[in-house]
Amino acid sequence: MAIEYKNTHDFTAVQLERLFLSVEWSSGHYPEKLAIAMKKYDTVLSAWDGKKLIGMICALDDGIMTAYVHYLLVDPEYHGQTIGRTLVDMIKEKYKEYLRIVLVAYKDETHFYEKCGFKIEDKSLPMCITSLWT
Repeated sequence: MAIEYKNTHDFTAVQLERLFLSVEWSSGHYPEKLAIAMKKYDTVLSAWDGKKLIGMICALDDGIMTAYVHYLLVDPEYHGQTIGRTLVDMIKEKYKEYLRIVLVAYKDETHFYEKCGFKIEDKSLPMCITSLWT
């Protein structure tokens, strides 16, 4: 089946729980909160195999200068099919007129983002306060 890409904010808690837990992200243990959060993002692009949610990228933006990519995840069963790269390309196209697109990458994933055109900043570091464990 062909992968379909959608621009939507509507997901069930069950769809989000399955996808987030497939990549072992602790936020998947809060599916109801994820469903509410998805409605509040400026941009949510998703990948589907039929009715199965298999990937997504989410971004917040200020409307003109900076976009912050918060989530990019692809079900491991679908890795190697350029789904993540396609989602990143879609977000880069959406924000092509912005001056900055920012994301925080796990250290073992920086090679993927570098291939997508992102560079590690040597002048700044991500900082957070969190109760999530992944």
